[in-house]
Amino acid sequence: MKTLYSTKATVTGGRTGNASLNDSDLKINMAPPGGNMEGNNPEQLLAMGYAACFDSALGVVKKMEKASFGSTTETTVDLKQGDNHDYKLAVKIHVIADSTDISSDEFQRLVEKANEVCPYSKATKGNIEMEVTSEVK
Repeated sequence: MKTLYSTKATVTGGRTGNASLNDSDLKINMAPPGGNMEGNNPEQLLAMGYAACFDSALGVVKKMEKASFGSTTETTVDLKQGDNHDYKLAVKIHVIADSTDISSDEFQRLVEKANEVCPYSKATKGNIEMEVTSEVK
């Protein structure tokens, strides 16, 4: 498999530090979830990245299936804590179709197919709680 793109992130100070990318001027102040610090946390960044990746994967499926619809992808990332610092992630993906006459069942089938195509979904498969839903407006 050939590499299409590679980037490198550097974080100093963990959840209360700073993050930057080697190929961008993006610099982020990291802040723990629910704190009063200004910045973003890893769960927020995962939610945004996953939504962008999933919506793009849905675009690939749309082309393959010759379907016509607009889409908006929403992701919810939950950070969960069990006993003894047992932390886990859960992701809910909800995709909304518009500008289409496609049925709800057919759209859900395409969304599930996108879940098989999406690199984030492949990377997390079997490792986190996952729920994928859709609706047609």
